[in-house]
Amino acid sequence: MPDWSYQTIFRPLLFQLPSRLARDFTLRAMGTLSRVPGGSFIIRTMGHMEASPILATKLAGIPLKYPVGLSGGLDPEGIAHQALAQFGFGFIEIGPVTIEAHINNKCPIQRDSTNEAIIYTDASSSEGLAKLMKRLDRNQGHVLPLMLRIKSTPGRTPVEARSELLTMMEALSYYAAGFYIESLDENEVVEATIAHLQAIQLAARELSIVKPMFLYVPVDYPPESLKLLMAELSPGWSGVVVGDMLRTGEGDLTGSVLKPLSIDIVRSIREHRLSASLSIIASGGIHQPLDALELMEAGADYIQLHSGLVFSGPGLPKRINEAIVYEKLQSVEPPPAPSFWMNWGWMCLLGIGMIIGGALAWIIAATSVVLPYDISFLGMLPSVLNEANPLVLQFMSHDRVTLAGTMISIGVIYYQLARYGLRSSLHWTRTALLTSAAVGFSSFFLYLGYGYFDPLHAAAALILFPMFMLSMRRHRELPSWERPNLINDRTWRLAQWGQLMMVTLGFSLAVGGIVISTVGITEVFVPQDLEYLCATPAMLNEINERLLPLIAHDRAGFGGALFSDAIAILTIALWGINQGQRWLWWTFLLGGLPGFVAGLSVHLTIGYTDFVHLLPAYFALILYVFGLIFLYPYLMQGQKDPRHDPTIPEIA
Repeated sequence: MPDWSYQTIFRPLLFQLPSRLARDFTLRAMGTLSRVPGGSFIIRTMGHMEASPILATKLAGIPLKYPVGLSGGLDPEGIAHQALAQFGFGFIEIGPVTIEAHINNKCPIQRDSTNEAIIYTDASSSEGLAKLMKRLDRNQGHVLPLMLRIKSTPGRTPVEARSELLTMMEALSYYAAGFYIESLDENEVVEATIAHLQAIQLAARELSIVKPMFLYVPVDYPPESLKLLMAELSPGWSGVVVGDMLRTGEGDLTGSVLKPLSIDIVRSIREHRLSASLSIIASGGIHQPLDALELMEAGADYIQLHSGLVFSGPGLPKRINEAIVYEKLQSVEPPPAPSFWMNWGWMCLLGIGMIIGGALAWIIAATSVVLPYDISFLGMLPSVLNEANPLVLQFMSHDRVTLAGTMISIGVIYYQLARYGLRSSLHWTRTALLTSAAVGFSSFFLYLGYGYFDPLHAAAALILFPMFMLSMRRHRELPSWERPNLINDRTWRLAQWGQLMMVTLGFSLAVGGIVISTVGITEVFVPQDLEYLCATPAMLNEINERLLPLIAHDRAGFGGALFSDAIAILTIALWGINQGQRWLWWTFLLGGLPGFVAGLSVHLTIGYTDFVHLLPAYFALILYVFGLIFLYPYLMQGQKDPRHDPTIPEIA
């Protein structure tokens, strides 16, 4: 459920359901997908979150791949943790955890879409220590560090509360990377709170396994009490976690409204903490990458997401990670572009070769149609074939022109990916080129299905394949120096529709390529083809027994090329779209035009205008046009930093 499907399809539908039902349905659907064979691979492929060494840190000695964590309130039962772990999270919070179970699944959850807020009436629910341990004993499906938020039973004395906390720490130390200690009471005297926390910290040192401890501070904890607390907090604590719930008369509220409160409390902690090594984790009001950056500028070292995933979508952690990488790169000099002959130049040459080859093939297909080796294979002159059935050469022209247009499309896309992506060492472009070209070269063997060896295609493959191999030589993959999107404005939301169109186009073309190849190597024709030809396969076989293999060779080859083209379009649409990437919009435009112009024009030229036959092409054209329209503002207009331009609204 990436953002392009969540924002356009799933969120509007889910928000029509009661909040609890929508949450449970979503979590169970993601959890089920992650547990089926290949499910986690599908989730990773849709999001394609690549770990960057720049993001790797250690939180109190705990290695983290990403500085973004998952709040415990989003998935309290861990139903979808295996799926969520693929989204770009570095750690997962579980909690609150109490000794005894306290669950009320019938309490309503209120959702305020206008203000992007959620109100829980059961935020303190806990499945209890025993049940949690049984759950953690099972395979979690991921290896992310678990931060367990523990709290004592309300109404306990300080001694009883410490006893419960220590009991849970002793029991859970095997599973926990660290503990969030939720033990603050705004109604308690600060001095008593400090003494209580010191006693917890000293007692925890005596446990058989000692894990880092983080003080959990409610976002509405009194500022003056917090200042006194931070000034006296024992150095034995590893950090402070700023909560993501605000107590109201209706229940516990989490949402975008908490960001100003979170920023204020983070600044206060940073200013009054005893040790600069005390880590700060903020979790309230983060609904877009800009929110995370502002909290980090205020002093947060790490962040956790809750309501932001509900309103912005599952791509939020990836977007935040990319924004953090960009911020860190501002103090680093970009490396020089690699040599043309290092790798990317070879792929540029391959793309140019495909464009030239496609243009020549188009000219031939639109004029003589067949080449000398085709005539030799048939043992029949075109004039004789034309006398037998004047529609056969036109039909072959239709196959070959569409193949030529697809070849040009592939060439344009490869050139663009190499020139702007591979040259800049963008990690996803190499994967896109590798998978697409591997499919394209492999499809050459489809030509052999009917025993017809095409010397021209063989020669082209022999020339282009070394270029492909040279372009795939390993090189250092670098993060992008291009500014990522920071705000959930109208342009970003419109781009989700554009991305949906292009992803759907890529999938549709891939299905079309598979179907065409399959038909080409089996039945050769679909009913509309035979209706156009006014003939049956048997009748065509009577004209020349080698005619069907020749046509099948064309059809299978075109299907393979279309599938290769689809893979390139799909990978760009899934992984490459980022604000201000003008070259990507031009890649979609220039890469798609040859295919559509070739396919539609040749059908009109030869009079093959059957609506059912052309319906997939019309559908693809609609996706293509609307995808370009919706993506235009996002890709073609560069983004200003809202922090430096107050005229830009944070959320439109």
